[in-house]
Amino acid sequence: MLSLRLSSEDERLIRNYARYNQMTVSEFLRMAALERIENEYDLQALREYEERKAAGEVKLYSHDEVWSDL
Repeated sequence: MLSLRLSSEDERLIRNYARYNQMTVSEFLRMAALERIENEYDLQALREYEERKAAGEVKLYSHDEVWSDL
């Protein structure tokens, strides 16, 4: 179980958003937190790819090359 402190304005905004989207506050906060974590993971994976690409460690294949290898 978690608890957090919010201003009354933030609490009202969150409650209204959750209600509008037909979910509980807990469902909304859980979903928002997990989406944030997923986005951070995706961003890190993209950064690592860009670093590898800049270092010349990434080989790209054309559509035709992939099909010919199958």
